[in-house]
Amino acid sequence: MKTFPRAACSLACLLLLAQVPALPVLAQQAEVPATLLADTQDPWLYRNSDIPHDKAWHFGEMSNGLRYAVRKNGVPPGQVSIRIRVDAGSLYETDSERGYAHLLEHMLFRQSKYLAEGTAIAAFQRLGATFGSDTNAQTTTTETVFKLDLPNATPGSLDETFKLLSGMVTAPTLSASNLKKDLPIVLAEMRERGGAAKRLQDAMQQVFYAGQPLSEREPIGTVETLTATTPKSVRAFYSRWYRPDNVTVIVAGDADPAMLESYVHKWFGDWSASGPLAPVPSFGDPVAPRGVDPKNPVGETRVLVEPDLPPSLMYAILRPWRQVNDTIVYNQGLMTDSIAQAIINRRLESKARAGGSFLSASVNQNDVARSADATFVSVTPLGDDWKAALHDVRAVIADALTRPPTQEEIDREVAELDVAFQVPVEQQRILPGSKLADDLVNALDIRETVAAPDDVLNIFRESKPLFTPAKVLEHTRKLFSGTVTRALFTVQKPGEVTDKALQQALLEPVRPDQSIRMAAEAAPVSFDKLPAIGTAAEPIADQPTGLLDIEQLTFANGVKVMLWPVTEEPGRVMVKVRFGGGYRSIDPRDAPYIALGQYALVGSGVATLGQEDLDRIATGRKMGFDFDVHDATFELSAETRPQDLADQLYLFAAKLDLPKWDKNPFLRAKAAAKIQYDTYATSPQGVLNRDLQFYQRGQDPRFATPTPTEIEATTPEGFKRVWSKALSQGPVEVQIFGDFDKVKAIAALEKTFGALKPRTPAPSTADVTEVQVPRPSEKAIVLHHHGDPDQAAAVISWPTGGGSLGIRESRQLEILTQLFSNRLLDAMREKLGVSYAPYVFSTWPVDLQAGGSITAMAQLDPKSVPVFFQVADEIAQDLIANPPTADELERVTEPLRQQVTRAASSTSFFMSQLEGATSDPSRLGSVRTVLSDYTVTTPQTMQQLAARYLGEGSSWRLEVVPEKDKTSVATR
Repeated sequence: MKTFPRAACSLACLLLLAQVPALPVLAQQAEVPATLLADTQDPWLYRNSDIPHDKAWHFGEMSNGLRYAVRKNGVPPGQVSIRIRVDAGSLYETDSERGYAHLLEHMLFRQSKYLAEGTAIAAFQRLGATFGSDTNAQTTTTETVFKLDLPNATPGSLDETFKLLSGMVTAPTLSASNLKKDLPIVLAEMRERGGAAKRLQDAMQQVFYAGQPLSEREPIGTVETLTATTPKSVRAFYSRWYRPDNVTVIVAGDADPAMLESYVHKWFGDWSASGPLAPVPSFGDPVAPRGVDPKNPVGETRVLVEPDLPPSLMYAILRPWRQVNDTIVYNQGLMTDSIAQAIINRRLESKARAGGSFLSASVNQNDVARSADATFVSVTPLGDDWKAALHDVRAVIADALTRPPTQEEIDREVAELDVAFQVPVEQQRILPGSKLADDLVNALDIRETVAAPDDVLNIFRESKPLFTPAKVLEHTRKLFSGTVTRALFTVQKPGEVTDKALQQALLEPVRPDQSIRMAAEAAPVSFDKLPAIGTAAEPIADQPTGLLDIEQLTFANGVKVMLWPVTEEPGRVMVKVRFGGGYRSIDPRDAPYIALGQYALVGSGVATLGQEDLDRIATGRKMGFDFDVHDATFELSAETRPQDLADQLYLFAAKLDLPKWDKNPFLRAKAAAKIQYDTYATSPQGVLNRDLQFYQRGQDPRFATPTPTEIEATTPEGFKRVWSKALSQGPVEVQIFGDFDKVKAIAALEKTFGALKPRTPAPSTADVTEVQVPRPSEKAIVLHHHGDPDQAAAVISWPTGGGSLGIRESRQLEILTQLFSNRLLDAMREKLGVSYAPYVFSTWPVDLQAGGSITAMAQLDPKSVPVFFQVADEIAQDLIANPPTADELERVTEPLRQQVTRAASSTSFFMSQLEGATSDPSRLGSVRTVLSDYTVTTPQTMQQLAARYLGEGSSWRLEVVPEKDKTSVATR
């Protein structure tokens, strides 16, 4: 019952949580057994466990050995999520089979008993499932999982889906033709995942798991083993592991569990296997080299030189992994481990924030691929003195190993965990079935169970007396004890550090650092003691919008608020504040401050609260503080709870009216931005992440990723100047959607946003630099990366438009884009095999009158770049010359229909659609037509749109090629 991730830095992301469906469910018409399936007293998942059974799941085992679990879930309405888990991944391969588990994942989609060659994608699209999101699969070191989220599930579509999936898993074709077509796709995927990041990942595997299969068993495999594959060899791997007694079917969705069970029996009941199941291969144990001091067992260390990656040091304390019985006592130990890690991570973060030798550091315990129980320590040094950074981190850890934490520190982390466990209880009715199914898959992989949210919370709260200083100290010491310690240090220049120097630094004794512990014991902060925003003011208008039960408030200071209280999303409140002028309001000469604001604006504080105070005041609360910059607006957003809404509104309003200007977050952001910059050049995708938006917006410097030189030129004074102006300008729109009391929310608004002082008017059109669009050109802009010589990327983009008046056209363009994307995928991946995941996307800035585009892109090898441009041009011209067929159009509109229908079951969908509606009421009306805009069209309409936007001479191009191929350069 992994109740939370063991990474203490993300305690709110809970695992294995169940729910009771509350939203409308689909009426089922199929014949099903008269009685609901009966679980045994001890279902297979809970054997040897005293964890309370999650009664919403119904478990079964068939005579052929196949296990299954089904449950009813109504989120989103009409959807059924199916997972087929094969207990075999890359660690189950022999030396000559490396990459086979992943290759099989591809080949099962290629052709099978009920699917002709190359028809799987189209078949699932006709059922309304989008390829890549609703239909997918993944292969890890320990499992292969096939996933399908079937929207608008009916007895007929469910039966057809189970039929198709069962044919894929139980009777794939695995022919020479299949292998010939899938092998280039897998090799393209391998190529696209290469580069510096892949070399770093490989080095980590080799160092940390030296002597174990995991050190060399990446799921992607090797070129040598993959190119040597034959239909006979891949079928041998399939026959060994794809058998009913090694497979589990998991289904969660808006249907009767008995009916779901009947489909499992119908389509998997006849599957049989010959002979006994092969034993699981040994994954080995981490072992210390001979002669290593058992009291300080530092083993393998390696220094990896990667010029484009930031200096990064990681060491791991490794222990053998052993399967355990998933009991309450075991989970109480995990909770104590988590508290111990959270205390250390909070101390490390406090030390980093104060300025010093490292930018960031963290500890994280994890069970890795059933191969090692490891505690990882990660350090990003600041400057060249890496020894000081490592020493300072180890000193904080040494203090945690020397003396127990205070009860106050423990109570703080317990309060955080309590909220993390309480939120799923409050929100269990809105947890998607896909999440429930994935959580059960994860439980099977780590050999543990699942529990309902109420049971998780009860176990935690009943365990609180166990979380004592002495017990946390005991668990801390266990976390930092092991068989062997290994380390990897990534540096940018050769000769800076040696393997021996790294090993010696880990062997050196350190004196415990108590200074941060003292800071962690600071007095609590209370909202009651914070300064008022201003004089509270009642709204001057409160009127219905005419859409659902959404209301609009207007305050005398110009603030406008959209309120939508609902009961269908218990325990969740979404808050969004849009203000100011976004990118277009920033002077291009101040462009570097945009990125730094995204890093540091929130951390610079509000009112009397610095970053440490913000953390402390939110202890035991569910509050957020996300910040983003859009074309013509800035945005603060958070997910909170009804009881925390008033204080959440105070934080947002204080950011606008009572900003604090702590320079430490700014200095830390500068350091992070400079360190990160070089990483963009490690791959074609990195270069696109860095530069694509810059070129899409006519090389406007505001959309550029600032260089280290530009970052270095910024100052705390400049940061305050730019962002003080941005925070104070323009109208304010607040959206509050979700589970809240309207009267209490308005009272909180009166004290916060209603109390804001009058805003400085937004810059007029004459005072802003409008966003530009690139000029069409057949000559590609050429950029370069420092990665592998067989990697490249190509982009072709057609400018479109923008503005709220064109929303319907933007939605119709999404249909055209999906048509284009399907054809590009078929040509570049399925037929030519030169790109793993080419795709096409459309953007349409609603707040601007220009700047939208249709963009096609692909990662591929350099020699195929001209092929991409030729294929993309041919597809564009064919869409202009010939309307799509009715079937081709249906394969796009039906998945879009299901996407919109599912999205519209959440208030967050309406929140996004209604952004800006308080100043542009036309957006209210456009919500009413969203479904028809995305799904009702004609082949002739698509042809007309293609002619309008995809014509010859209207596009511009960009390619990213290896540095060694540099013949011409186009850079900022």
